[in-house]
Amino acid sequence: LKQFTWQGLYELIEGRKTNPKEGSYTTYLFDKGLEKILKKVGEECTEVIIAAKAEDRAETIYEIADLTYHVMVLMTEQGISLADIRKELAKRHIIDHKVKQEKMTK
Repeated sequence: LKQFTWQGLYELIEGRKTNPKEGSYTTYLFDKGLEKILKKVGEECTEVIIAAKAEDRAETIYEIADLTYHVMVLMTEQGISLADIRKELAKRHIIDHKVKQEKMTK
């Protein structure tokens, strides 16, 4: 088995958009379009919240993985790359444990 990487998963998702594969769930999502993808992202967000509220670690991990996958499908649909997200996160810096954030200086 190939070792998992975020880039590898992203490339697989991109491949399903550019070269649809019959029977693929990812292809199905792209065929159904943005509304279906957004619905799935919303559903997965809710499932993460429910699992976390129940303090079920294993289920929370499972649901976060589902959410991550569906967000990556959304990213691909919108032409957003992993590098785009990495760059955005690199611009941020948490200055304390509250909700405050500031841009990092160069």
